Amino acid sequence: MRVFLAGATGVIGRLLVPELIAAGHQVTGLVRREAHVDVLKAQGADAVQADVYDAAALTAAVIAARPDVVMHQLTDLSSGNFAANSTIRKTGTRNLVDAALAAGARRVVAQSIAWAYEGGDSPAAEGTPLDLGASMPRLESVEGVAALEEIAAEVPEWVVLRYGTLYGQGTWFSKGGLMDDKARAGELVPNSDVSSFVHVEDAAAAAVQALDWPSGPVNIVDDEPAAAVEWVPAFARSVGAPEPAPVDSERTRWARGADNDYARSQLHWTPQYQTWREGFLS
Repeated sequence: MRVFLAGATGVIGRLLVPELIAAGHQVTGLVRREAHVDVLKAQGADAVQADVYDAAALTAAVIAARPDVVMHQLTDLSSGNFAANSTIRKTGTRNLVDAALAAGARRVVAQSIAWAYEGGDSPAAEGTPLDLGASMPRLESVEGVAALEEIAAEVPEWVVLRYGTLYGQGTWFSKGGLMDDKARAGELVPNSDVSSFVHVEDAAAAAVQALDWPSGPVNIVDDEPAAAVEWVPAFARSVGAPEPAPVDSERTRWARGADNDYARSQLHWTPQYQTWREGFLS
């Protein structure tokens, strides 16, 4: 297939480009910085330089690439600004999907998250509603996710990858990453809130497989949702930070983790790192 990849030099994109090429696809990557053009070409991909917020330039770039599939792996989290990330999910997705439709692309694969579900007592499946009744600041993130997913569904074929918390090289959860710093500062709280993780390599592999999946949302998470009281000490050990003492608290209702049964049993996606327990040590 001809794949137009937005976010080609991001945490997932940098792994995704060589995997797509190895699978026989032709890749055009969208970059904002001229220096990244050579990076993509060295990987065997084509590159176009444009800003996702410049709708006209973006549309021209996508039309020129003539893609069968547009992949949306865009985020804006380098500064930890969640408002900026919500904006790229709303406005950036709108511009990218409009460009995909103008170019005649038949499929969109988009990055979403697996912790935007409403509260509950067990890990959330794909049919669980999003938490649109949340209060701020959480509501801003949930509304960004809802907008992204609704816009992606305008394309004839669409897959929304609801990734768990990413960890591995280049993510916040890695040696030298943001959460390493927080662990050393004692700012990671080992409480009862539950998270679902996914290794960044498994996230990239899922995006390649999603080229052939039926339309709809898919939880891309590992096999073991876990309370922070379990995973925080394990992460701290993996980066050499002091282990914090557990905190006795009630679980936040929406911090419930996510269920990967659909991806595993129906779509035959199998994570290489089946749980964060082994993945944190990789």
